[in-house]
This record gives sequence, C-alpha cells and structure tokens, in this order.
Amino acid sequence: MTSDDIKTSLTTALNEYFDQVTLPENGLFVLGFSSSEVMGAWMGQNSNQAVGETVINTLLPILKKHHLNLAVQGCQHINRALLLEREVADRRGYEIVSVVPQLHAGGAGQVAAYKAFKDPVEVERIVADGGMDIGDTQIGMHVRWVQIPVKTSVKEIGAAHTTFLTSRPKLIGGPRAIYEWPEK
Repeated sequence: MTSDDIKTSLTTALNEYFDQVTLPENGLFVLGFSSSEVMGAWMGQNSNQAVGETVINTLLPILKKHHLNLAVQGCQHINRALLLEREVADRRGYEIVSVVPQLHAGGAGQVAAYKAFKDPVEVERIVADGGMDIGDTQIGMHVRWVQIPVKTSVKEIGAAHTTFLTSRPKLIGGPRAIYEWPEK
C-alpha cells in the first residue's frame, strides 16, 4: 500500500461519509487509527510514521472544509487519551493531561497530529459528534450517544478495516412525544 493508495482510499471514504452526514459546525471528529493494521500487522506491532503522516495530512484539509475539529485517539499505552488542539479542549471544558505521544505510546496518528497541530494537548475523555476508525481501534467510547454506523464503499485502507460513526440526540419520551419542532 503506497501513500497515494492510502490518500485515495481515505479521500473516497471521507467524501462518501460527508455525502451522508452533516456534523455540526465546530463539531468534533474522532480518529481511531492503527498504522500497523494498515500495513497488515497486528495493532502496535509495525507502527509506521509515514502512514500516520499520510492519514493525518489527508484528513485535516477535509475536516477543515467541513468546519470540524480533529481528536486523535491514542493507543492503550496512554490509556486511549486523545490529542486535540488546546483551543478546542479549552472551549469544550476538557481536562488536559500530561503525556507527549511517541510512535509506540500514542501511535503514528497521534505523533503526526502532534506535529501538524498548532498547540496540541492530550485529554482523557471527549464527546465527539462522529468519527472514523481505521483498524478496529474502538472509537465508540468517544462518540456521543446515540451512535449511528455509516457505510461507505471503502471497507479497508491497506489491510485495516474501516468503520464510520455519526450520532444523533437521544429520542426520549413516551407515546405522546414528538421529535421535530412544529412549523411556526
């Protein structure tokens, strides 16, 4: 899998995702990502910084076009902490924690995002509006309820399985409840 192949697959997948989903302006998009899985190895066994940089550098301009912020999930060695811009963490009231991602403690995606972000910080918990998982890293814990899977034609990037999520507010109430504001 070349950088061009990764970029093409990722761009196609994200364009299909955003054809189906509209996340709120200034919303939060979470990326779970294993460069090892993209390369055909078990998660954490073949981390590849070039793959991380290709993914992050492809993803950021697409998210910017949709007025979205990126949070990158780290690996288990930093307890799945999330890297994002300090301004986003501050605006959302997230508690910042102390760790700097490394290739084998955070992962290639976090290291690439750390380099690409203006003022990166780590937080332990977020509530994202949607996201993408490359390599079955389990991003669901970071996406608000109710989560909705989104299908694209891109089932894998390299050897890594892809999954997309969006979300919607919970529908609460009983038989008399309605879920859309009536026309005025």
